[in-house]
Amino acid sequence: MPPGEDPRNYARTLAAVYDATMAGDKSPARPRDVVRQSWQRLKDLGVDPEQNHTEPSMDVAELDLRRRESGLYDVLDDVTRGLESVTASGENIMVVADIHGTVLWRSGSHRVLDQAARLGFIEGANWAENSVGTNAIGTALVSSQAVQIFSAEHYARSHHSWTCAGAPIRDPRDGRVIGVVDISGPAKTVHPTTLALVDAVARLAQSHLRDKHRDNLDQLRSVAAPMLARGSSPALVTDSHGWVAAVDSLPHRTRILLPTAMTPGKTWFPSLGLCELNPLPGGWLIRPTTSGTEIAAAAIHIDLRDSENMSVTVTSGSGEWTYSPTPRHAEILFLLGSERSGRTASQLAHDLFGDSARTVTVRAEMSRLRKNLAGVVAAQPYRFVDAADVTLSVPDVGAYLLPFSSAPAVCASRLHQADSEA
Repeated sequence: MPPGEDPRNYARTLAAVYDATMAGDKSPARPRDVVRQSWQRLKDLGVDPEQNHTEPSMDVAELDLRRRESGLYDVLDDVTRGLESVTASGENIMVVADIHGTVLWRSGSHRVLDQAARLGFIEGANWAENSVGTNAIGTALVSSQAVQIFSAEHYARSHHSWTCAGAPIRDPRDGRVIGVVDISGPAKTVHPTTLALVDAVARLAQSHLRDKHRDNLDQLRSVAAPMLARGSSPALVTDSHGWVAAVDSLPHRTRILLPTAMTPGKTWFPSLGLCELNPLPGGWLIRPTTSGTEIAAAAIHIDLRDSENMSVTVTSGSGEWTYSPTPRHAEILFLLGSERSGRTASQLAHDLFGDSARTVTVRAEMSRLRKNLAGVVAAQPYRFVDAADVTLSVPDVGAYLLPFSSAPAVCASRLHQADSEA
């Protein structure tokens, strides 16, 4: 809500905008972009704003499993302490949800918790956008940004008496969103500073995860040091996610792409060639046995159907690797997967930025991408190697194609797909 705005007047304006928009009439004002885009996504999916179909809560065992697998256990105390000042008043509740929008934890006054429960806002419930409509948890996950949803900005009419502010929590190891922290309460509790506070707490949680990651690498480094000292051949040590803890007689790398299933023995790596793998507590000792990086043949599947769970899977006779691309790399992979003849740096600059002169930025991004997909992504022009069998999976609805992207070529593809759907 804009600073200085009277909540009651603002709620009345939003209600008028909501009613007109849902009825297809001329609206007295334009919804905020994040809200308008959310409403459009839900209309495309055929979600009824008059019906609130919250998915049934899962049982205790499944909820506990979701909590343990979420990667959020370690930051729960930070989040709870950071938002105590808001929940202490008894007017709001704090919620932590996972990447799927599943409510994992709630805390706050019993009165507000009971009010939330009447909407199905309980542990184990699914509050993804396509489940309950526009809300701070689901919409923050789709948009990958902190959002505040007030009153009639909610898509479901039954939620108009509420306000919520949510911010995504990212895994510092790869930048992927792993969950959302949210503050919710009756609409009268709305405050323009709540969004900034929730976003700050989410960043604090990410800082805690970053420190924990560094501590784990330091511990792995101390375990591996004697082995590297005794060895006579180049080697590196990584954690189970491919982050490099130590290197001996090899170029420095921050991270390497690991096979989906790691087993001791000989395995081909995109950036290292054939290597000997040996397990360590919390990681792997990797010793290259050849200098070759090219892969004879591979099946490459680029999956962009879910903007929060994008992946590139490389399958060859030596194993299977799955890479989770950054948003920028997802754009590039979409372009290269759509145009097998390849794109020059100048063409990619025009595709991504509308400016063919921004080749330095493109080359830097391609250098980072090829470190993860060396041997399957070639240069001059940038392309997938001829031996690769590439498949590209995109959303069925054009509006969902890389919704975070403003790249001209991606926007043009969305329009083309929309025309085809029409």
